[in-house]
Amino acid sequence: MSIRIVMMSFLVVGLLLLGSCGGSGVRVGEVEHKDAVIEQIVSALKDSDKEALTSLFSTKALEEADSFENDVDYLFGLIQSEIDSWGKRDASSSGGSIEYGKKSIMLRYSFDLIKNSETYLFYIIDYYPDTIDPDNEGVYMLECRLPGSPNTGSWQERMRAGIYIH
Repeated sequence: MSIRIVMMSFLVVGLLLLGSCGGSGVRVGEVEHKDAVIEQIVSALKDSDKEALTSLFSTKALEEADSFENDVDYLFGLIQSEIDSWGKRDASSSGGSIEYGKKSIMLRYSFDLIKNSETYLFYIIDYYPDTIDPDNEGVYMLECRLPGSPNTGSWQERMRAGIYIH
């Protein structure tokens, strides 16, 4: 009987370790970063704070975005500080590369924002950390899917610098 308990304990501990290391691909520290970025985005949207929102984006994203200023204004016009609630989604993942001891981690995560009983899905691609290319560290893409808008494909197909609203 006691061998069975010991074996079950090892199995449970092993599963917990495997789940925490590789289940979603999210590492320790990334969860806190992701949560902080979501909270900063929501706060910037509530306050229509263009400077706060812009500061979350990487230098590279701001350089590559086609119409960042117009997209920020359009997004603020959609939300207009009238946020009823927001919540985190559990879908998040990460991937990255390591070169000569430096690393670049791409985080992909999302959250729902509810305004006037309508749900807006926000999807974020964020490089944290990026010691390979420090100009790339920060939010690369902030996508806002409008209520009733269909899913438009995989994140690879939608990935673009700046703010993307559809």
